[in-house]
Amino acid sequence: MPSYVHGSRVGSRVNVYGVEFDPLQEKDVIRHVVTELAAGRGGQIVTPNVDILRLTRRDRESRAHVESASLVVADGKPLVWASHIAGRPLPARVPGSDLIWSLSAALAEQDRSVYLMGGAPNTPSRAGQIMRSRIPRLRIAGHLSPPFGFDTHPDQLEAVCATVAAAQPDLVFVGLGFPKQERVIARLRPLLPRAWFMGCGAAIGFVAGAHRRAPQWMQLSGLEWAHRLASEPARLMRRYLIHDLPFALELLAMSARQRLRLRPEPPVDRVSAAPDAPVQAGGPH
Repeated sequence: MPSYVHGSRVGSRVNVYGVEFDPLQEKDVIRHVVTELAAGRGGQIVTPNVDILRLTRRDRESRAHVESASLVVADGKPLVWASHIAGRPLPARVPGSDLIWSLSAALAEQDRSVYLMGGAPNTPSRAGQIMRSRIPRLRIAGHLSPPFGFDTHPDQLEAVCATVAAAQPDLVFVGLGFPKQERVIARLRPLLPRAWFMGCGAAIGFVAGAHRRAPQWMQLSGLEWAHRLASEPARLMRRYLIHDLPFALELLAMSARQRLRLRPEPPVDRVSAAPDAPVQAGGPH
């Protein structure tokens, strides 16, 4: 596999059920983004979980969004488990809900700015206030809660993109859910070629306190989905239990089969495996 240093990716990629992931830890992602910003190069981070990986298997648009990203890191313990089972391990889970904090702190050290888009009215502004209180040097270039369905109306989508572009942020967090947030990012990237973007799902809501993240032990044990399901059962039950859980089991099973295919053949004992040779009288000469 190719390796990339600047302008694209870092290190060889790891294939997890057809999607190429960058084998990076959170600190590596931060270092890469800061370096690329300093060089005047923009980019995009995508953080697939089980649900996003499932969508890439059946939806061409979803797959294209992931493949066009500059960095692809795993936001989901089952993806990390699958990579270990398959024999090409990803080093760690890198959740978008963590990156929104760590990337913002790193950009604050560089006197750079972030933009927050997504969530219910007042959620991004509240998130910005909380981030500023915890990261005093952070510059919030702006925040926006677009109206529902704005992406289906060209004039509204154009107005939203123009508003974000006018703020000239260095990093834009878009929390609209996959793949809606990636569609908006695809429109924004040509307008802000030197900026970085990350679709962050519910992360802005987590920062604002609109939703509570799972306890640390649930995050580490791969049970964060159960906490979210308990928090929003009506919205998430079908996704998690009917679609994602069977797919996660399929993913782990496929990874195990892949590991078996890669297992080297045992050496052949050619002496014992050879057919019996006739014994010559007189012994060896």
